[in-house]
Amino acid sequence: MQSIPLPLRTLAWVACVFAFCVIVFGAFVRLSNAGLSCPDWPTCYGHITWPVKPAAVTRANDAFPNRPVESSRDWREQSHRFLAGTLGVLVLAEALAAVFATRRRLGLVIAAVILIGIGIPLYMAKDYVSSSVVAAIGEALLLGVTIFWRGEGWRRIAVLALAVVCFQALLGMWTVTWLLLPAVVTAHLLGGLLTFALLAWLAWRLQQNRQNRGQSRVSTGSFGLPSHDAKHDSDPGFDPGFGRGLRAVIIIGLVLLSCQIFLGGWTSTNYAALACGIGKSAFPTCLGQWWPTMDFQHGFILLRHIGVDYQGGILDAAARTAIQMVHRMGAVVVFVYLLWLAHKVGRAGMRWHALALVLLLCAQVALGIGNVTLGLPLWIAVAHTGGAALLLFALVALLARTEFVRSSLIAASPEVPACADVLESRTPERALQPPSMAKRSVPDFPQQPLRSGSPSSSVPGPRSRVPVK
Repeated sequence: MQSIPLPLRTLAWVACVFAFCVIVFGAFVRLSNAGLSCPDWPTCYGHITWPVKPAAVTRANDAFPNRPVESSRDWREQSHRFLAGTLGVLVLAEALAAVFATRRRLGLVIAAVILIGIGIPLYMAKDYVSSSVVAAIGEALLLGVTIFWRGEGWRRIAVLALAVVCFQALLGMWTVTWLLLPAVVTAHLLGGLLTFALLAWLAWRLQQNRQNRGQSRVSTGSFGLPSHDAKHDSDPGFDPGFGRGLRAVIIIGLVLLSCQIFLGGWTSTNYAALACGIGKSAFPTCLGQWWPTMDFQHGFILLRHIGVDYQGGILDAAARTAIQMVHRMGAVVVFVYLLWLAHKVGRAGMRWHALALVLLLCAQVALGIGNVTLGLPLWIAVAHTGGAALLLFALVALLARTEFVRSSLIAASPEVPACADVLESRTPERALQPPSMAKRSVPDFPQQPLRSGSPSSSVPGPRSRVPVK
């Protein structure tokens, strides 16, 4: 197995932590109603940063009379863009390191990034059709490299993460230009969490590749064969028999959590977090009722008109109540399933993973209840988004851990053909012989049993004859 250099593993973890920070800061921007503080993209009122001097503020107000400058909010939106751009550079560095050994894929990745970069000035020049076509070609190249590459898994994930980050930039652009269209804003949130999940998976895979390499050095016995305890070196408490179906269970948990995150994003982008009221009447009931008036049809229309200003929401009370109630129902389903998953993980021997999952799950539920009963305080709402990201990280870590243990057990299981190959490789003089000679090098003669009292010289050898009495 190829060793993963330390700088690349460090870069993977730095990018993962940075992605989490970008998600939390993006939630802060959205929940503080600063998503449209900069009405243009990627600049802010035509500035690289944001207008501060009085003359610059006056020119910005004249250029965008419907969006006057708010210095207390402009810095949030533009700083979020700077952070997202820095994350894009980190992911680009990972992708280039992944494809550096293959010139063709390296050229495709560089060409894709250049095409997507060309789309930015075209968009600023209001050539929206050309900008979209160029960006689409760049995205197609990155996805093509990911789909048709049959190399190591972590390299494909690195290129896929770059494709998602580039598409995230497009969603950020549409978030501003389409005036907080709920479907786009929700997709932007999901894309950020998908980027975080891919980077977390990539970091775990690189870390485990190093552990696998180290384990292969210390868990071998004579002739390079796995030692008797090699199966237990990967995870002392892991029960391989009980954990065989754990991977599928974790994947189902990831799917359910992703659906719940979508419902949470849809609740936030449609401003339905307080649709059930505030205080005791808001939880566990909604507006003091267990089943209030709800409009599911209008609450879940994904594609709405472009050009409408969606800041503050446009749905009526019944539609927002329906969104809030569906989010609560989904929370109950995910809570019960993840509790059962934590129990299953604990029985499989990974007790610390199970404990972390339970603590994160309980904290997330408490934050959700606090949002409703306390009137959506900013820090609780931001922490609720961060809690969702940490739950996603916990499940990705569990999935990576089960994959690591499974691959370690497979690598540590001695098989007869594999052992024969190792023995052949340990005998160079036999390897140099032709196949016919190799077969005759160990003759298969029947052994005669020793007679009582007969000398050892009477034992027939390969070229000896049995003495005739």
